[in-house]
Amino acid sequence: MARPHTYPRELRERAIRMVAELRPDYPSEHAAMTAVAGMLGIGSPETLRTWIRRQQVDAGRRPGVTTDAQAEIKKLKRENAELRRANEILKAASPLSKSHLPAGAHDSPAPMPPCGHAPRS
Repeated sequence: MARPHTYPRELRERAIRMVAELRPDYPSEHAAMTAVAGMLGIGSPETLRTWIRRQQVDAGRRPGVTTDAQAEIKKLKRENAELRRANEILKAASPLSKSHLPAGAHDSPAPMPPCGHAPRS
């Protein structure tokens, strides 16, 4: 498998514009993408197709998850995983901390009376 390229943002934007401008001169969008990819030295027309589809989603002209939403989801998943790890650590440490408490210290407190009512005797 070939090493993935990171193309500059300016090149991606230019390629997308060129496909839109040259599309009427070609029998299909794929033919226009192939020509532009060759002109700009982009490894594959498929690379250009993914850029175009991503731009269409971000602009709201095509259904899908936007780039900003994808970044937010990725960030939230990372935070969620971190919180799960922290929760597991706390769960593992919980029995240890209870074993060092004096006898009766881990008994449940007396139940609280319902709000607004005095305790009955």
